[in-house]
Amino acid sequence: MENIKAAVIGSGFMGSAHIEALKRIGLVEVEAITSSDMKRARELVRYYSIPKVYSTWRDLLLDPEIQTIHNCTPNNLHFEINRAAIRSGKHILSEKPLTINSRESAELLKMTRRKAVVNAINFNYRFYPLIQHARQMAARGELGEIYLIHGHYLQDWLFYDTDYNWRLEERISGTSRAVADIGSHWCDLVQFITGLKISRVFADLVTFHKIRKKPRQVVETFKGKEKKGTGRADKISIHTEDAASVLLQFENGARGVFTVSQVSAGRKNHFWFEIDGSRHALAWNQEDPNQLWLGHREKGNEIIIKDPSLLDKKARAYAHYPGGHPEGYPEGPKNLFIDFYNFIRSGKNPIKVKPDFPTFADGHWEIKMVEAVLESHRSQKWVDLK
Repeated sequence: MENIKAAVIGSGFMGSAHIEALKRIGLVEVEAITSSDMKRARELVRYYSIPKVYSTWRDLLLDPEIQTIHNCTPNNLHFEINRAAIRSGKHILSEKPLTINSRESAELLKMTRRKAVVNAINFNYRFYPLIQHARQMAARGELGEIYLIHGHYLQDWLFYDTDYNWRLEERISGTSRAVADIGSHWCDLVQFITGLKISRVFADLVTFHKIRKKPRQVVETFKGKEKKGTGRADKISIHTEDAASVLLQFENGARGVFTVSQVSAGRKNHFWFEIDGSRHALAWNQEDPNQLWLGHREKGNEIIIKDPSLLDKKARAYAHYPGGHPEGYPEGPKNLFIDFYNFIRSGKNPIKVKPDFPTFADGHWEIKMVEAVLESHRSQKWVDLK
């Protein structure tokens, strides 16, 4: 069986994470990379022995040897690159958000329904072994009727007003930040486990640091030479949210609420949810991903540990090591990529056969959810998702 040749566009945290995961799954070669940061791209080329580096993503798409594209660029580039990849007939796996608005994502969705390229979006949290197990529990009715879904996703990487990143800039990141960046993961995961779509939202968003200090990359010149790192910074107005709380209604009538924050001191990536059903409750924390909590009324609560021998048979494929051997964040993208490339090798038509991994349809739905949250915050009313 010939290896599939892949290319990665983008050299930041997610670009390098994609390359590392691709190197671990077998039967895939990382053939090329490109990035706006060519110095970093060349570092990755040397470190991972990648044969080709292109100066632009457009040049990369012209390479006939490349069969799949991993789009790991900033948000404002997702639509253009994803559209170009579809037009070129290359399979495409995009970072989220799929685009920065639902008009663009709807256009991509129409294109994928006409052109049979395999498409996926990196909702990687679905692919923890215990998340797959929880989904099968819910599908078998073990939780009973779902009453309530609640939780949070908390980080602190933008805690200070001196913390700065491109995600703070609306023209690059889009009109939502905390909800679109991490709230989208939370919403996708609880919908994936329960099989229930969010039908209505009522949102309250807040920006605590309305002015942030953006460090100058090059602050001044002296006798024709650039001087860096003098501590000067520009004051930048911020229009995207630092935190949000969102009330939810699900299609079966279940209620929910979640809070997201990027200014919660000490919380690095605290992604937690609880699903309360008429028979049992279920909870999971991403920072302790090898345990799944089950709540009972009539007996002691339980902890299910990640052990292939104890998991649902459909979830076992996502656990690569025996019980007692923890698996964590890098396994999520890896498991998604395995499913993505196995689907490509199967030769199935993605227009006719629905993949088991998240596709551009899921990405489009999450953008509609984010837009509903923004509309609800502006109007201070419940907003329906359609």
